[in-house]
Amino acid sequence: MLSHQSVAHSSLPFNGWLLWKSTIFCSFGDRVFADAGLDQLPYTQDMGLYLRLAWRNIWRNRRRSLIALIAMALGLALLILMDGFIAGSKQAVFGNAVKLQGGNIQVHAPGYRERAQRLPLLPLSDADAVLAASLTRPEIVAASRRIRTSGMVSTRAGSFPIAILGIEPEREAPVGLLAKNMRQGQYLTAGAQDDILIGRALADHLKAGVGDRITLMGRAANDQTRGRAMTVVGIYDLGLGEIEKRMVYISLVEAQTLFNLRGQATEVVIALHNVGQESTTLAALRAALPDYEVDAWLDLNPDMRQTYAVNEQFMVIFGLVLLLVAGIGILNVLLMAIFERTRELGVLAAMGLKQRNILMLFLLEGALLGLLGALIGCAMGGLAVGYVGQVGFDLAGFSEASQVTALMGERLHPYVGLDLLLTRVLTVELIAIAASFYPAWRASRHEPSEALHYV
Repeated sequence: MLSHQSVAHSSLPFNGWLLWKSTIFCSFGDRVFADAGLDQLPYTQDMGLYLRLAWRNIWRNRRRSLIALIAMALGLALLILMDGFIAGSKQAVFGNAVKLQGGNIQVHAPGYRERAQRLPLLPLSDADAVLAASLTRPEIVAASRRIRTSGMVSTRAGSFPIAILGIEPEREAPVGLLAKNMRQGQYLTAGAQDDILIGRALADHLKAGVGDRITLMGRAANDQTRGRAMTVVGIYDLGLGEIEKRMVYISLVEAQTLFNLRGQATEVVIALHNVGQESTTLAALRAALPDYEVDAWLDLNPDMRQTYAVNEQFMVIFGLVLLLVAGIGILNVLLMAIFERTRELGVLAAMGLKQRNILMLFLLEGALLGLLGALIGCAMGGLAVGYVGQVGFDLAGFSEASQVTALMGERLHPYVGLDLLLTRVLTVELIAIAASFYPAWRASRHEPSEALHYV
């Protein structure tokens, strides 16, 4: 009978190792050594050997380990796919919202920010200099001058309040939405006089079509109200009724003449490649244009900012739920392994393996299981996002569901970056190690004398 003192946690020399192996072999048989890899293990601190043992232990119960791996891999793949769809939809929705507003960044005269909701008519002191400074940045795709004011449009069918935008058509056509969404008629031309673009919803309310004359009135310089009859040259259709009802477009030259702002502009709008890249450009432009108010598109749109924040919070919560499932799977695998290998743990302790070594062995098992599941899930999710991103996800049937889906366009293209994939792998690995700690601690606390008699 093995005494408690004879199996105490102590480090034995190699000759003692052979003696104990012979003794324990007589009691338990060589299967215990072969299963645990102990036939290779004189007491050692070789990390490579511990890794091999941890890897072998994972596959001793293949079914349970495979179930845990599948759960982790599918959970992570689903999370990455959701990451891709949310990133793609965010880029589409907010990207198109930015295009509607003219750009990611807007430059205004001092005092505009406080009264932005009332569309104050504050001309820039030198719009050309602002435009030139903006175009020096390599990340800027386009920049153009605008005049933005409030007003009213009317026909015999009625009068409706609107926002009036005087734009440079040749600069905004490549990066904006209007030129690509003309339902009837044609887009504005540079220097066009007497021409106006209206939305489909507004055209329906006004009962006006291409070629019809409508009356446009707006707030001009010095708080005057000026107006004239305009010809509808085009009707745009964005699938966004509220925007189509309240935004009309004329050329910048026409707006300068009509609103007594000859040679001037009230804002410069700046377009970047992607939404979310504004911070660096914003800091540079604020330094280059200290006498103006330089704002990102979200700063001037509190409703959009709230929607953006909710989107981010949803993704965080969804990701935590899926990662928690992965952690529970690893916890379950290792707890079951402790019950199955209790006698083996007694053998390890009897041979002189210290508590910290047993703790490390179980942590390595959890870490390897988590890493393998993370890599498989990352590969599955990355391939799924890559395929759907190439062909696109058809949204034609949802475009009329809401303004948000209308902003997405007809096809959604999910995407994920390498940095996000690496972050997900690292997160799953950390959760796997954390989930392994309690089972590893329990395994290291087994008393050798009790574990050796465990059935």
